[in-house]
This record gives sequence, structure tokens and C-alpha cells, in this order.
Amino acid sequence: MIVLDTTVLVYAKGADHPLRDPCRDLLAAVAEGRIAATTTVEVIQEFAHVRARRQSPSEAAARARDYAELLSPLLVVDREQLDRGLVLFGSTSGVGAFDAVLAATALDAGAAAFVSADRAFAAISGLPLLIPDEAGVERLLR
Repeated sequence: MIVLDTTVLVYAKGADHPLRDPCRDLLAAVAEGRIAATTTVEVIQEFAHVRARRQSPSEAAARARDYAELLSPLLVVDREQLDRGLVLFGSTSGVGAFDAVLAATALDAGAAAFVSADRAFAAISGLPLLIPDEAGVERLLR
């Protein structure tokens, strides 16, 4: 299972950036059924919040619903993941609480790859971080 961080969704819909096309390629592969990927409700919500800075809230919500459909079934964060994430947050420098809970959820789900442009995730032991640059996405699509 591949778990996506908010950065993948934001770069795919964002302005010109070196990670935009690889993120778009990754999401296109999911849409075409070549690979399976998921995320959490919280990531979808964060995407909507970030996207609403550049679009109307209704347009951001529509894009968020599209991602929720594409990446379903979504991972569920429950008390166990919250507790594990808070332990990671308290013990891992440079990783925020939201990201620590997301990482704990990916770890508990047995993610084969955790795709994020945020290199701070590399500090989390056992998390199979993959940066969504051209080389990273190419490895996933092989």
C-alpha cells in the first residue's frame, strides 16, 4: 500500500514546480489503476484548507472531494494511531503533530511507501519515505 501526504496533492494541483509533474504522474497512475494509493481524511481536509488560499472554498472543496474519491478507501485514524503519533511527535525533532499522526497511521497500515516532499519524515524510524521527484515516482511506477 502507498500512502500519500498532503504535499503530493498540493504539488499536483499547484503552480509550476519541479515536483508538480511527478506528482501528477503518480496520481494519474492511481486514476488509471496502475498502482493503488490512499491517504487519510485529515490529509484531504488539509489539502482543501491549503487549496482554498488560491481558489474559492467551493472549488477547493470540489478538488478535495475528487481526491477523496480517487484515494478511497481512506485510512482511518483512531485512538491507537493518535497515541502512537503523539509519541512520535514528542520524540522526533522537526516533525509536527499532524505529520507524526499521519506517519503513525501509515506505519500501522504497513505502508510499502510513504510519499511526501517533506524530508522531515525521514527522521521517523521504519517509515518508508519516498520523495515524489522524478526518480522517486519512476521507482513506484515500475
